[in-house]
This record gives sequence, structure tokens and C-alpha cells, in this order.
Amino acid sequence: MQPTMEEFESEDSGVQDVGPQINVLVVQILEMMSVLLLRIRQKLLEISILICVILLVFWVALFLYGSFYYSFMPTANFITPVYFFYRTDCPSPHHSVCSFPVANVSLLKNGKHQVMTYGQPYRITLELEMPESPANQELGMFLVKMTPYSKAGHIVDISARSAMLHYRSSLLQALGTVVFSPMLLTGASEQKQSVIVELYSEFKDNSYNPTVGAIIEIHSQHIQIYRAHLYIFAHFTGIRYLLYHFPLISALIGVMSNFTFLSLIIVLSFLQFNLGGRRTRGKAVMQQEENNEPDDLNDQSEPQDEGKAAESFDDRGYNSVEVEESIPDVGVEESDDDSRELAEDEPTCEAGNGEMILRHRNLSQNMLQSSQALTDTTDKTYQNSFGVCSSC
Repeated sequence: MQPTMEEFESEDSGVQDVGPQINVLVVQILEMMSVLLLRIRQKLLEISILICVILLVFWVALFLYGSFYYSFMPTANFITPVYFFYRTDCPSPHHSVCSFPVANVSLLKNGKHQVMTYGQPYRITLELEMPESPANQELGMFLVKMTPYSKAGHIVDISARSAMLHYRSSLLQALGTVVFSPMLLTGASEQKQSVIVELYSEFKDNSYNPTVGAIIEIHSQHIQIYRAHLYIFAHFTGIRYLLYHFPLISALIGVMSNFTFLSLIIVLSFLQFNLGGRRTRGKAVMQQEENNEPDDLNDQSEPQDEGKAAESFDDRGYNSVEVEESIPDVGVEESDDDSRELAEDEPTCEAGNGEMILRHRNLSQNMLQSSQALTDTTDKTYQNSFGVCSSC
């Protein structure tokens, strides 16, 4: 069967009905996508700002720890070569060495900065590399003397220690020569001994007279030395001991402590800033509301005042009529002339939006005292309540 025109029209109407719905749905989807993209953009911006703040705080914490370590930790060790010299202008031709070997050692780093910190104990030792020669073996014990001095040339302290080569028998020397002969022949090893002389076990520099150098003297004219070095080691205790012997753990704890402290300060400052801004905005809103309240009250009171004024004037007219009716007309019964005089003496005045007629009657002296007292009371009530004009 072929479809009729009514079926085609119904299908077209259905398609036309679905079209607007699809458009609305597409618009809603686009709006949701735009809102979603905006939120994602805001979140990414917040995350990037947070990462930058964390990195900045971390670098500041690392810088603070490095500054503390550099200022708090003194020089751990100092090594300097020692060069001995002696006099050769001897009066006797049989002696080539006329004095003891002497060396002047500077205790300044790069010739400017102090090596030793005030109050910090140091261990000072002298290392002598001496050959196992017959002269040194026959030398026996010898004396090593150290004399630190200040910048002004004053002697700070004096220390003297004895030293000697370790004893080795001729057989042991022969066996060592045979065993180490390849190394001795190639020059990789030498027949020598290192003699370590401890000059100071705990030397503390004086802050009022700091040490800038030392004189080292060996009391022996026949000693033979390859080379010599002066070693200065700091003897740490307490926090400095932990910082020097456990540097990684100390650095981790120090940096994390600084990071936590700085983060806490930033969080508290951020909260204080937000709370202060909210309080300020709340006070401004409250003040604005307080300023707007009198205006609203004035706007509301004006129509009420107008209505009250109209009502008061109506009440005043009504009361005036009642009072007027309550006043007894004594003089009317007596004579018509008195009533005419009273009518002529009645003044009128306007006050506000309504007209208020005040009638004042001049009663004669022959009127009763009760009527006169009632009239005086009514006049005072009019004057106090309604503001009678001056002419009345």
C-alpha cells in the first residue's frame, strides 16, 4: 500500500517536533562542555600555582639550611705542607748544618680567613716522612716544638713533643727488601716511615688573640726528612658532631623542618588574609545596611505621618464639634443680643491640611462659675493639642 498524504504530514510534523529538542540538547551539551573546560582550566591553574609555591618554599628551605650549615660548621680539617729551612753559615767547616730545621707555617685559609673557630677544640699533628737511613736510625729520639703566634707577633702557646723511628731489625729489613724488590725497583714504593707527632690534642683559639701562624722547630741537626705536613682536625661534639658525621640525615631533617615551618607560616598567613577580607566585607555590608535603614524608616514614616496628620485633624474637628456641643449655651436663652455678640466674636484660623474652627465665647460676668471654668479648660486643651494661632 502506498502511504497517504496524512502519513507524510504526520512524519514531517514529528521531524519538526524533534528538531527543536535536538537543538536544545546540543546547546545544553555545549554549555556543559564550556563549564567543564572552564573548571578544568581553573584546576590546572591552581595546581600549577601550588607546585610553584611548593618549589619556591623548598628552595628557600634548602638555602636556609645551607646558610646555617656554612655559618655554624667550622673548618673540619686543614692540611698544609711544612717546608723546613736551616742556617749553613757555620764558623766550623766540619758542620754543614748550623741550626735546627725550622719552618714558618701560616694558619690562614687563602691568606685571609681564619682556619680555627673560637672556642672549638682542634687536634694538631705533624707528619714526618723519614727514610730508614742509618743516620735516622742512629738519631734515636728527637724533639719537635711548635709555637703559635698572633697577628701582632705575640706568642700564644708553646708545645713540645718527642718522636723517633720505629725499630726494625736488619733481618726484617732484608726480608722486606726482598719481598718488595719489584716495587722498589719500579719506584712504586720507598723504604721510609711516616712518623706522626701529636702536638695538640685539644687546642682552642683565643678570640682576643687569634692565631695566624706557627713556628715548627725540630731539635736535631742530623735528622733527614723527605717531606712534612701539618694536620689540623676539628673535634666536634653535640650538633656539630651529628652534622659532620651524618650529613645526609642532618640535611634531610633540616630541610624538611624549614619546609614545614615555612609552609605553616604561609598557610596561616593565607587563612588570616581570607578571614580578614571576609570580616572587612561583612563590616562594610553591615555598615551599608545600617546607613540604609534610616532612609527606609524615613520613607516609611512619611506616608504614615501624613495619614496620622489627616486622622488627627479629623479627630480634632470631631472633638471640636463635640466640645462645642458640650458647652452649654446659657446666654442664648437670656437674650438674642448676647448670641449675636458671641457670633461676632468667634474667630477662625487654619492649621495644617484641615480647617479647625475654634470658638471662643466671651461670657458675661453674670454667667455661672461652673460654665466659666468649663470654658477655660476647653480653651487650654485646644491651645496645647492643636497649636491655636496667636490671633485666637
